[in-house]
Amino acid sequence: MAEAFAKRYGGEDVEVYSAGTMPASSIHPEVIEVMKEKGFDLSGKKPQMLDLKMVEAADIVVTMGCSVEGLCPAPLIRNIVDWKLEDPKGKPIEKVREIRDEVERRVLMLLEQIERES
Repeated sequence: MAEAFAKRYGGEDVEVYSAGTMPASSIHPEVIEVMKEKGFDLSGKKPQMLDLKMVEAADIVVTMGCSVEGLCPAPLIRNIVDWKLEDPKGKPIEKVREIRDEVERRVLMLLEQIERES
């Protein structure tokens, strides 16, 4: 979700990648559904594994909420922002919409912050 919003609102000036430490095998159907409501087709997308190369190349790394299993790379990364959002997996569609809207709001705030600091 964050990648889609950042690409839409950040335009050509923003290079965005979405990845995780424990990516699912596919995007949750509820996420695909609520993103279609905003004009995004994520049906052809596949979650990818975060790698060190991505982290090293990033100016800012945003986490959605690190897992309690201790897999969060946050202590090793500079310029990290943890949004501590709920995982939409298995949530009712209304809750997934709330999560989507919060992701969109935070992406817009982050892009505004980046703009002010540049």
